[in-house]
Amino acid sequence: MKHKVGTNCAQCRISEKFCEFKQGKGPPWCPTKNEGRFLKGCLTEYDKPPVREFARIASVQEGSCYAERDVHPFVLRPTKTRLEELIEFSRRMGYQKLGIAFCAGLADEAFLLCRILEGHGFEIVGTACKVGGVPKERIGVKEKEKVRIGQFETMCNPIAQAKFLNRAETDFNILLGLCIGHDSLFLKYVRGLTTVFAVKDRVTGHNPLAALYTSGTYYERLLKGDRRQVLKKRKATPKGRN
Repeated sequence: MKHKVGTNCAQCRISEKFCEFKQGKGPPWCPTKNEGRFLKGCLTEYDKPPVREFARIASVQEGSCYAERDVHPFVLRPTKTRLEELIEFSRRMGYQKLGIAFCAGLADEAFLLCRILEGHGFEIVGTACKVGGVPKERIGVKEKEKVRIGQFETMCNPIAQAKFLNRAETDFNILLGLCIGHDSLFLKYVRGLTTVFAVKDRVTGHNPLAALYTSGTYYERLLKGDRRQVLKKRKATPKGRN
């Protein structure tokens, strides 16, 4: 596969990357090799005390999630779940009030998450996506575009979720299963720092990576579909034009 000039680290297949090893290597478009001035500018953000401390604690948390780190040669041995990390990181940061913005379809999961976090001493402010009970027609959704056609349906309201948590002055926020797009609006309007505990994937039990892991078998149609689109575009392009 040919690589276009530009930055797309996902296309780098080098094992000892320039960004990870002192004597590493990188493709011609490697941003670590080519974008020194730009990256230096980004690095100055970490000189801001709150940002520096948050980044430091995040790295400390990362290291604490592996066992036998002093053994050489080192072999990755993870020891903590995302839930355990969430609790530990929040404690390390000294957070007390946590906000949870969750999808109504994951109300049971939100209840359990709240119960566990409260059991560890945190104050929880939770807000469901359907807060306000506003009909979908309010944002122009047509009857045929509803989940349940012919029935009353309320819209997801991520802006209100964000503003509720802003008003509560939460220390840290947690996203739990908001739909694609709704999560984006929440992140746009929320003021506090936010982490994602889980994302919405209705088919895979909220594990979207499953579609990637099985893209060579059960979800092969995703790759084939991409190729069909490429062929379709080629046929639609007049000869002699790029």
